[in-house]
Amino acid sequence: MSNARYTPLTQSLPATVPFVGPETQERARGSAFEARLGANENIFGPSPKAISAMQEAVGGCWMYGDPENYDLRQALATHHGVSAQNIVVGEGIDGLLGYLVRLLISPGDSVVTSLGAYPTFNYHVSGFGGVIHTVPYVDDHEDPASLFAKAAEVGAKIVYLANPDNPMGSYHRGEDIVAAMDHLPEGCLLLLDEAYVECAPEGTAAPVSCDDPRLIRMRTFSKAYGMAGARIGYAMAAPDLISAFNKVRNHFGVNRIAQAGALAALKDDAWLDHVLKQISIARDRIGDIARDNGLTALPSATNFVAIDCGADAGFAKRVLDGLISQGIFARMPFAAPQNRCIRISCGPQVDLDAFAAALPAALQSAQSAK
Repeated sequence: MSNARYTPLTQSLPATVPFVGPETQERARGSAFEARLGANENIFGPSPKAISAMQEAVGGCWMYGDPENYDLRQALATHHGVSAQNIVVGEGIDGLLGYLVRLLISPGDSVVTSLGAYPTFNYHVSGFGGVIHTVPYVDDHEDPASLFAKAAEVGAKIVYLANPDNPMGSYHRGEDIVAAMDHLPEGCLLLLDEAYVECAPEGTAAPVSCDDPRLIRMRTFSKAYGMAGARIGYAMAAPDLISAFNKVRNHFGVNRIAQAGALAALKDDAWLDHVLKQISIARDRIGDIARDNGLTALPSATNFVAIDCGADAGFAKRVLDGLISQGIFARMPFAAPQNRCIRISCGPQVDLDAFAAALPAALQSAQSAK
């Protein structure tokens, strides 16, 4: 019997999934989580108008979605005051990351990211044979100066920077990122992941034209808009780069139900305002819970809060395990020194009450195991 003939690159890669989902852990536990606070989902949910639009679209799911995502691109262009030629829609930021890496990275090409930053970018780079160079966080922030200096040193084709950051929730003022771009090497593209920018203070978004060929910015309907399961996001960049996506993207990758939901969500400013207020309330509550237990909540510009457990990664992992054993799904950063923290998604009062009830026992168990 003949076997599939994998490429040498494929043979060299581990068969891994970047994230262990809560469903996987529930199957292992044999029971559902009481509170799902680990995936940075918007637990407050999508706009009721988006839900209605998606329900109405279900009857037409026998049709392929519009491969040009025309209506959504036009609406996004109006929303951002740019041309539709500046926008490509894809299967969430994760899908768009894969397309961008496919466009730019060949085996041996260098990219630069922060050690411990969002791992899906690295996953795609490795999948296309790229070489990943990392720089450390500075005071729990990704550091543009370090990133751009490393890019110049290694001749990187892409620099990845999330603003606000995942997993720490920190952020830079947009104008500071623009100023730092003076040191971005020639021929290097800044990939600016703005998945959480709607949750951040005004002025976080970088004030730079989408026609600037030095960067591409990516946004999503997964976070503030509450549509993570619909898998829909978009990128904004100069028209030449946006056009290049048509060479490699799955033109039917975004289904018509997701397109309908995103279009309705984009128009519902009142619901977005409501969600952002709930996120702010939840961030404050998580901070209170942390302080009540002698821990420190880091300032957050996202829909989650990183909590400094005050010790090393081993202690934080024991706290995390203690929460999971009590039915609280949470996560933690994977690289030092960020991995001294656990990360808690913003959620409604009932979920945070469950977290507050579980944390003391998790801490006690972690301390007794020292």
